[in-house]
Amino acid sequence: MRHFSTLSPEQLERLFCVPPRPVDLTAGRDQLAVALGATIYCPATRQRLAGDLLRLARRGSVSAVACLEDSVPDDRVAEAEEILVRELTGLARTPGWREDPPLMLFVRTRTPEQLLSVVERAGVGLDCLLGFVLPKFGGAGQPDPADWLAAVRRASDLAGRRLWAMPVLESRDVAHLDTRHEALFRIREVLDANRDLVLAVRTGATDLSAAYGLRRPRGSTVWDVRVVADVLGDVVNVLGRADGTGHPITAPVWEHFGTGERVFRSVLSPGPFAESGAEELREQLIDDDLDGLVREIVLDTVNGLQGKTVIHPSHVAVVHAMSVVTHEDWTDASDVVGQVSGGAMRSSYRNKMNEAGPHRAWAERVLARADAFGVACEGVTYVQVLKALDEATVAIKAAGG
Repeated sequence: MRHFSTLSPEQLERLFCVPPRPVDLTAGRDQLAVALGATIYCPATRQRLAGDLLRLARRGSVSAVACLEDSVPDDRVAEAEEILVRELTGLARTPGWREDPPLMLFVRTRTPEQLLSVVERAGVGLDCLLGFVLPKFGGAGQPDPADWLAAVRRASDLAGRRLWAMPVLESRDVAHLDTRHEALFRIREVLDANRDLVLAVRTGATDLSAAYGLRRPRGSTVWDVRVVADVLGDVVNVLGRADGTGHPITAPVWEHFGTGERVFRSVLSPGPFAESGAEELREQLIDDDLDGLVREIVLDTVNGLQGKTVIHPSHVAVVHAMSVVTHEDWTDASDVVGQVSGGAMRSSYRNKMNEAGPHRAWAERVLARADAFGVACEGVTYVQVLKALDEATVAIKAAGG
């Protein structure tokens, strides 16, 4: 499995000075977490779930979640479980999947009991799973966080290998200020006690917004919703520290696709598109409201989040193109890490100061992302990468993939 597998060798050589490395599913937590990229959710009620997942992998997805929770109506849960078990078995019998899975697959269950029930019924299909997404983690009236992690540990024992947990912080206990800190500290205790199982902490902006009766429109980002932005900031503060005690924190879902009425003019800079002869691509992004996704990804990264939950295949290429490390950032990060004796220095691009001490944690994260997503050649922007991905997707669809 490798990011940008849809690109040809010629495209990879033209776009990347350091190409993305293959993702080793037996790697440590930090390497796997940063490689998640755009994690796409699929309701487990899809009758052709296995085929859908294979199609997503052919078109560039590397992580997906089969969902038994909010995306499934209550009266169809039993049906969804049967479909999921059947489709996992089909995936396991797909040539090459069990030996070299084309994507990281997780299941989102409603309760620890349902999680173990799926595991016990999955049979050979269990070989297709990398882990589980744990919804509304730590919320009042929800399963105890320790019970969730105990279920994942039991599932790992049944599988004979580690299965990862990705708890989702989206409950009202986390949303509301008067209970937030206590809830986060309690969650931290459980996660720290099970650090060997926790791949990443996911954030649920839809439920966090719902705690206030809010929903961000197409023209806004989650960071414009002040009460939700405050929650995300506290999550990073308590659970995402860079002192060795933190956990990877993933960015919340982008839930829009298709066109809609625009209130504000797009802030998507036309320059990189004009320089790449990709003006039509810019117009398409704006028509599909994906310029808002671009802006939100930039703000996610600035605020310490990585990857993103998505709900539509058109989102995947945008998230991945924006995840490629720029040549400038890679140069800065390499200079910082290489300065073992500390001190400050002028950047190689001669436009900023790099400090070996304060910037080291940032630099290490940049280099980890470079391993998964590669480093763009000097002068190459996300636009060229996105244009190449768009062309590759069109070709794959035309070929019936």
